[in-house]
Amino acid sequence: MQKLFLDPYQKICSHVDFLFGRDISSILPKDLELEYSRKTGKIKSFSIDRKLIGTFRTDGGIALTINGANLFLKQQGYLSNCVIPVDDAIPFVSEGRSLFVKHVLRCGENVKSGSDVAVIDKNESVLAVGRSLLPFSYYSQSIDDIANHQRGSLIRGIGVKIREGIKSRST
Repeated sequence: MQKLFLDPYQKICSHVDFLFGRDISSILPKDLELEYSRKTGKIKSFSIDRKLIGTFRTDGGIALTINGANLFLKQQGYLSNCVIPVDDAIPFVSEGRSLFVKHVLRCGENVKSGSDVAVIDKNESVLAVGRSLLPFSYYSQSIDDIANHQRGSLIRGIGVKIREGIKSRST
C-alpha cells in the first residue's frame, strides 16, 4: 500500500478552514515554519517569523496562540469563532482567568463545545485565547435571559477556559 503524501502547507490550510471557517487559511503565508514530532514525524506546530501561530492537538484541533488569533482576526469570517465579554470581565480575562457564561456579551455562531476561540473586546482586539466549554446556543440563551431580565438562568459556570491572556504572556 502506498503512503499518500499531502503537502504540509495544504494540510494546515485544510485544518484551519475546517475548524475556523472557509477561506480563513488564505491569510497564511506559504513560508510557514513547521515543527515536526521526532517520534511520529507529524506536524506538531507552525509559526511565522518565529512567532508561534498554533499547535496541533491530539484530538485533531488546533490550539491557537494570541499571535494566531491576531492573524486570523484579519479575516472577516473569523469573528464567528470569537467571544466578546462584558467590560467588567476584560481585566480578568486578559490576565488569563476563565470567562464565565454570565459575563459573555456576544458569541460567534461557529463556537462549539471544545473548540478553540479568541476572546476579543468590542474593538476586535484579542484579549485571550482558550477553549469553549459550551456551544453557541447556550451562550445565546444565557444572553437572552440577561436581556429579558430573567433571574436564575439555568446556564452557569465557566464558558471559556482561558489558555493564554495578553497580560499573562511572558514576552
